[in-house]
Amino acid sequence: MEDKVRSGVAEDRFTRTIESQTAKIPSSGYLAAAFGAITASAILKIVGKDDWALFVGQWPAAFLLMGVYNKMVKQHGSDAYSKAV
Repeated sequence: MEDKVRSGVAEDRFTRTIESQTAKIPSSGYLAAAFGAITASAILKIVGKDDWALFVGQWPAAFLLMGVYNKMVKQHGSDAYSKAV
């Protein structure tokens, strides 16, 4: 049982550190990164770099997901459960 508590503390500290850094980025930054990746992918496809276009074309989903997570953390906080207990 104590191992679970210790691992939970380490995860909370790690999560809090990441969230404090990503909270500095505005939500529009993630949206801009997604649109930038879409544009870069289209340009790479036009110039014939198909493999790179596919690689970069997979980034927008990750950027948008990070933006949604960032927005949720800003609104609700990630430690709401630990505060309730």
